[in-house]
Order: sequence, then C-alpha cells, then structure tokens
Amino acid sequence: MIPVTRLDGTPMVVNVEQIAWLEYLPDTVVSLMNGEKLIVRESPEEIIERAREYRRSLLAGVRRVVRVPTVQLVTSREDVP
Repeated sequence: MIPVTRLDGTPMVVNVEQIAWLEYLPDTVVSLMNGEKLIVRESPEEIIERAREYRRSLLAGVRRVVRVPTVQLVTSREDVP
C-alpha cells in the first residue's frame, strides 16, 4: 500500500498490486485492475518510486525471515566430514 493525494487534498492509500497502469495526462491518472480510475497529485515517477520502495520493504522482511542454509563446497572425497 502506498500513500497518494487526491486533487482536493484528501490523502488515501492505494494497493500497489491493483495498479494496472499510470496515465501521463495534465493530471496523473491511476487505473486500477477493477476499472476504477483515481486522479492524484503525485507524478507517475513519484508513484513508481513509492511502489518500488514498498516492494523493497516487503522483500527486506522476507530476507530476515527466510534462512538460507549454508552450503559447503566439496572438491574431493577427503573434504567430506
């Protein structure tokens, strides 16, 4: 979810996964998967950057939770414990 601002100044939050596309008109139009359109103050570049940051934050949380087992490189049978 990312924060955006309607043209009248009302803040709202948009689900990044529901954004279908952004239109570069005089105002930024966010088209959602359900066909709804939102006109917001933020530029498409700002929305894209917020979406990237949101996804980075999700991945950072996953990296902390998922533990990758360590792998030992065995080059010969003598190296096997």
